[in-house]
Order: sequence, then C-alpha cells, then structure tokens
Amino acid sequence: MDGVLAAAAFLLLGSLSILTGTGSTASPVAVLTMWTASIGMPVAIACRRRWPIGSAVAVNALALGHFLAGTGLLPIDLLIYVSVYSTTVHAPIWARRVSLGSAVLGSALIAVSMSLDMGRDGLLTATFLFVAAAVPALLAWVAGLLRRSSSQRWESLRERAARLEYERDQQARLAVAAERTRIAREMHDVVAHSLAVVVAQADGGRYAARTDPALAAQALDTIATTARAALADTRRILGVLREDGSVPHRPQEGLADLPDLVARVRASGPAVELVTWGEPRDLPAATDLAAFRICQEALTNVLKHAGEPGTVHARVDVAWHPTALVLQVDDDGRGAAAAPDGAGNGLTGMRERAALFGGALHAGPRPGGGFRVHATFPLPPSPILQESAR
Repeated sequence: MDGVLAAAAFLLLGSLSILTGTGSTASPVAVLTMWTASIGMPVAIACRRRWPIGSAVAVNALALGHFLAGTGLLPIDLLIYVSVYSTTVHAPIWARRVSLGSAVLGSALIAVSMSLDMGRDGLLTATFLFVAAAVPALLAWVAGLLRRSSSQRWESLRERAARLEYERDQQARLAVAAERTRIAREMHDVVAHSLAVVVAQADGGRYAARTDPALAAQALDTIATTARAALADTRRILGVLREDGSVPHRPQEGLADLPDLVARVRASGPAVELVTWGEPRDLPAATDLAAFRICQEALTNVLKHAGEPGTVHARVDVAWHPTALVLQVDDDGRGAAAAPDGAGNGLTGMRERAALFGGALHAGPRPGGGFRVHATFPLPPSPILQESAR
C-alpha cells in the first residue's frame, strides 16, 4: 500500500512539480533539487511505516532544499502533511512533536518569504499564508493521533482476547485434570475396597472348603455379590465419561449406606461395629459421598493391613456435633507395623477429600496399638441453634 501511495504521489504530484518547476529562468541547481525532491519525497513516503523518522527527515530536508534553491512551493510539498500523519501514527512522541514543529516552522518560513515585498499588506498576507499552510499540518497531526489511539485500542483488545483464550484453555486443562483426579480417586476407592473384600473371602473360602463346604459356598456368594457391586460402581463412574449418557446413574453413596458397608466388611472376617452419636443431619451430596469414601477406605485398610480377619476388631464412630461431623475408624491390628502395599494413594485420597470441603484428616497409630483414622468436616450451625441464638 505504501508503494502504491508513493507511485500515485509521483504520478500526480511529482510529475506536476517537474512540469511547473522547469522553466527557462530556472537555474541548474534549482532544476536538480526540484527533480531530486519530486522523486525522493515519494520514495521516502514508501518507507513511512518501516522507518518513520528517516522518512520524515528525508521529506522535510528535500522540501527545504528545493525551496532554498529558489523553486518556491511545488505540488510535491503536499507530502509534508502525509509525513506529519505517518510520524504521528508510527513514531515515538518526541518524533511526533519534532515533525509537527518542522511543518509549522516551514509554514512560517513560507509566509515570511512570500510577503517580504508587499509593504503594508505584508503582515496580513503572511498571517493568511501561515494559517493556510499550518492548519493542514495540525489536521494531519490530529488525524494521526486518532489513528494511533484506535490502533492501540484494537491492539489492546487483541491482547485481551488472546489472554482470555489462554486463560480459557488453562481452565479447561485444570478442569480436565481435576476430573481425572476425581475419577481416579473414585476408581481407587471402589476397586480397592471390593478387591480387599474379595481377597479376604477367597482366602477364607479356600481354607473353609476343606472342612465346611457350606461356609465356602457362603464365601463364594459374598465374592460374587461384592464383584457385581464393584462392576456396577465402575460402570457408573465410567459412564460419566460417555457423551450420550446411555449408562444409567444410581444415587451416589453416602453415610446412610454405612450399615451396608460395615456388614460387607464384617462378612469378610473382621469384627466391625458402627456407632452413631448425635442427631444426623442432611449433607450436600458431595460432602456425604466424601465422608462415606473416607470410611470405606479406612475399612479397606483394615482388611488389607490390620492382620488376620478373624483376629481384628474395628469400630466406626460417626459423631454429629452442632458445627462439625467427626468420623473415626479404629482397629486393634498391626497399625504402623503393617507393610505398605506400595500404592500410597489411600491416605492421600482421604486427606484430599477432607480438605476439599474444608475439613482435616489425621491418620496414624493409636494409643494402645492399632491404627486410627480421624476426619472432621465443618458444618453450618443447625437451625435449632440459629433459632436459639435469635
């Protein structure tokens, strides 16, 4: 576009300047400077975006050179206003001011030189000529400021759009990572608990098959029931990933399912009891599921690490306080002396679940032997306490 503008400037203004500036009375120096200005000023305009300061210097120097050589004003001098506009748009602030000042100074020089021989009317003529030459320069400067402001605003909008797009992509990645972590945690809780029950029942059934076939058959029934429940839970979790939603979802588990969980674990060998304190309250579904999963994982660890199923006793305490829900799972097994299984995801998952809802979880050996898992979930004050406070 700048090349097209330069070519048009030479054809319309440069050629006209050559025709009007070439005369019988013109000196060779004037003709040379006129030709140089008619060709050089369009060439300088062609570089106005890449080198705005150099272009402005060239345009002003060529205009001043041919004017001092005696050619007077030429049509090509109109490119000074293009130079002022270009410098205002593309150059630093000091270059903008210098370019405008040069155009105003040139207007004053033209006005003075063309009104020296007019006597009394010289001042009025000089004022008129100065205004006529300086006002277009001011208009070009204002137009350049508006164009620069518009460009900066659009650039800011583009940067903001790019930043928002980047933030959107980052949020999408974080959401995907969080969903993967949630699904992995769910899979770990379901599969680990079910497999622990299956392993315990299989070990017991193998020994019972030699002496008590009925007891072995009961162990096989427990294995089948547990495996079907684990398969259903796995399908439910993986069904979240399906876009068509064809897999039916059953209600999420919660503390109301603790008796069934305790019964399944008790059927696998350990003597487990469930004790509830206080008045149960309705919990959000996510909090209810997190509390259930913590109890499930703690009982799974009892099956895996506490010791022989027939020699271990465990107790699950669910305490409903006015402002907190406290879960505690104790066993009298081997505790910290149990060999780790190498996975290391159980306790980490329990701590993450508790922390997700503002709670805390502590796990470790308990006084007197065994192991303890203690989790706390903050709860809003009950309506009865709120009413009494009023």
